[in-house]
Amino acid sequence: MSFNFKRFNTNTLGGLLLHFLLAAGTIILLSVLYFFVYLPNTTNHGETITVPNVEGSSISELERFLVNRNLRYEINDSSYSADYPPLTVLKQFPHAGSKVKEGRKIFISINRADPPTVPLPNLIDGSVVNADAVLRSNELRRGKIELVAGPFNIVKEMKYLGEKKKAGDRVPKGSIIDLVVMDGGTGGKLELPSFLDLPYDEAEFVISGWNLNVGNITLLGDTTGGIVLKQMPEPGENIKVGDAVDLWIGKAGTPIPGEEEDEESENP
Repeated sequence: MSFNFKRFNTNTLGGLLLHFLLAAGTIILLSVLYFFVYLPNTTNHGETITVPNVEGSSISELERFLVNRNLRYEINDSSYSADYPPLTVLKQFPHAGSKVKEGRKIFISINRADPPTVPLPNLIDGSVVNADAVLRSNELRRGKIELVAGPFNIVKEMKYLGEKKKAGDRVPKGSIIDLVVMDGGTGGKLELPSFLDLPYDEAEFVISGWNLNVGNITLLGDTTGGIVLKQMPEPGENIKVGDAVDLWIGKAGTPIPGEEEDEESENP
């Protein structure tokens, strides 16, 4: 038996239907081949690269971190942080650990070479505790305290790099501001109070309130919920305004290295 194609002439309903089905089948076949054969072979389907962490890296290191991993980068922002050297990466997107295709562009934010300036707040006639808080809120830091004779325990002058400054003068963000402080008629001598058994943040606040500085911090074991176990100079000793107090921080009952040996030598 021979098949008569004339029955499916386009002038008939059956012929039109056959041509429609053939066209639809061809489109479906081409779509399957394009999405499941052509695209995977040309876009490395299923092959990904883990984005490395480049935050804190310098610009010169980006070639090694990104280009050698078949990734690209683009600087799309810049800001300033005193915690990082100039021209280092502050942020990146996509974030470290993300899975991306080869050739993906990583957008980065760079730390400025020159910090922006901020106006110096007015610290005159205020306490050192107030000066610390105001400086921090303006992204500045308190430096040395220079003690001068005076009836009140207040800030008399502000200095930046040894030069006297007034409120409103612009200084680089993150700058260290030294203070000239009156001694309150004490002649600069203080009897050091006890900071023992205080949580560290509270001890730091009290030390600053006495116009003193926190010196070396020694952490003893797990310091979660830790308190001050030892301080140097010891409570009751005479010190000057601006001196540093060293602290040993740890949980209550934690032995302090060196003191156990002293006890054993006293009690053989």
